[in-house]
Amino acid sequence: MKRARMFWILTLLPVMMAMAQDSQVNDLMNEGNQLFNKGEYQSAIEKYNQVLEIDPTAFNAIKQRGHSYLMSGNYEGAIHDFDDLLKQDPKHKWAFNNRAAAKMKLKDYKGAIADYNSVLDLDPEDQEAYNNRGFAKKKSGDTDGACQDWNRSKKLGNKEAKIILKNNHCK
Repeated sequence: MKRARMFWILTLLPVMMAMAQDSQVNDLMNEGNQLFNKGEYQSAIEKYNQVLEIDPTAFNAIKQRGHSYLMSGNYEGAIHDFDDLLKQDPKHKWAFNNRAAAKMKLKDYKGAIADYNSVLDLDPEDQEAYNNRGFAKKKSGDTDGACQDWNRSKKLGNKEAKIILKNNHCK
């Protein structure tokens, strides 16, 4: 009888510990997300860090921490987290878009263009990626390329592109 009880204890203990860990991770993620939504990015980062201490590969914690870094102006931290996301999911369009935004803030226009190229490889009809890549091209000195991107965005139906084209004297 003791052996059977010990067997069940040893069998169920890891399951119960994993359930408690999942609950703790969910609670911390919810707290972090609430802080993020209030614009309290540094506090949100601390919650996501706590999640990552428990599970260093927690995809959503890395994603949200990267977004928090981006929103708080820690562009290097954001890029690091978006790099980690892309290691886990090399076709994560959101990570490419946000990494490009961080690179734009750091004036790494060629890097941003490369990331927007990746977005467009994944989704050739992403109007915002054309607009944003256009801005990166313009900042890097490629005005013709920028105008081509904004025209493509306009053809895809983006209403902002018409204004952007006019403001940048594109044909």
